[in-house]
Amino acid sequence: MTREYDIIIIGGGNAGFGASAPLAEAGKRIAFIEELDFGGTCPNRGCTPKKVLVAAAASLDTIAKASAHGISVGDVKLDWKALIERKNDMISFIPGAMGDLAAKRGDVYRGHARFTGRNSVRVGDTELTAEHIIIATGSKTRPLPIPGAELLMTSDDVLSDTHQPESVVFIGGGVIALEFSHVYARAGTQVTILELAPQLLPRLDADAVAMLQAETERLGVEVHTGVGVNEVRRADDGLEVVFEKDGETIVLAAERVINGAGRMANVDTLDLDKAGITHDGIRIEIHPHLQSTSNPAIWVAGDALVHTAQLSPFATHEGQIVARNILTGSTEAPDYFAVPNSVYTVPSFASVGLTETQAQESIGNLRVAVNDMTGWLSGKSYAESLAWSKILIDEDSDQIVGAHLLGHHADDIIHILSFAMKHRVSVSEIKSTIFAYPSFSSDIKNLL
Repeated sequence: MTREYDIIIIGGGNAGFGASAPLAEAGKRIAFIEELDFGGTCPNRGCTPKKVLVAAAASLDTIAKASAHGISVGDVKLDWKALIERKNDMISFIPGAMGDLAAKRGDVYRGHARFTGRNSVRVGDTELTAEHIIIATGSKTRPLPIPGAELLMTSDDVLSDTHQPESVVFIGGGVIALEFSHVYARAGTQVTILELAPQLLPRLDADAVAMLQAETERLGVEVHTGVGVNEVRRADDGLEVVFEKDGETIVLAAERVINGAGRMANVDTLDLDKAGITHDGIRIEIHPHLQSTSNPAIWVAGDALVHTAQLSPFATHEGQIVARNILTGSTEAPDYFAVPNSVYTVPSFASVGLTETQAQESIGNLRVAVNDMTGWLSGKSYAESLAWSKILIDEDSDQIVGAHLLGHHADDIIHILSFAMKHRVSVSEIKSTIFAYPSFSSDIKNLL
């Protein structure tokens, strides 16, 4: 059976829905293909459920600081099973609601999609053809090429595990490892992070990461960087991780071992060659306007791309651009300038723009403004254990070119700095703005 459409969208996450709205409004006949849950990773297995756990960790952190405010509390214990059940209750409606929305915009097909030609896809026993096909398949856990990798849990597993382990080891020191480590550690689990690179979060500002690592270790998390993991194996009472550091072989026992190596584009099982799509197995070659370089019928958006950060706002933005390019024949490219990013540890780490190393290479007259706010009245009022900032300023243009914040409501304040960068609000103009006081935002003028 063959069915014809104007547009086929492979993947029912943020990128797919970002594209589908304008296409449906334009009257295009759409086929939606989704293999797992509509809504994709972010609301079902990523940012949304993760924030439920992060909120619990933040509550534990607030309780831990109660004595600084003259408040006495008794023994505090997190009911991990109840927390996971709360998370399940909060997100259980999402796949159905998003599936209903997809059905309003087009025909829905459940199953795994594979290309059969330059304009055709097969799902189950049905072949679909279309003038345009959007690959919006998102990402999946990056596999680790080590013996015993099949014994590792993924972030999906962590979010569904109703048992709180006594000890966990994360292999990889990226965002997933840091965020879950802060939850586990505050709940009483012994946590170890093993990272191959010389620093955690290798792509982010080194000084800011060092501050976050120190705070993470203050919670009791053991961090090892510059290590090589040789093997994960079963032991009588759980698992063992064998790794090397500074020429020494170390065996570390843990109840759970978690893959913290991040995620990769989920495109390797689509039979891309049959559609004439140029790729290297993971990276699909595209023009800046997100169209395949070898097959103009093919478009890519969201985490299926590999040249941009795996952030849900990016996915929606890219999906919308693909739709506009299809509808108008334009070659609009995504604007990634001044897009903020947050690591939802407790306290949070937020950044936008250049790191100091990048700025030193490109900005001739650079001013680096570093502040420790833990001693400021705002930080002391809330007994902040970590409140730190680094703002990078181009003195010639009076513009912010990068910002890196820890604590001090960083994940909210970063948006003000991002807005200033995108709309070229100068440092002088920010300093002349009146903010409500006392507030964390009012401190921005003193950070510059």
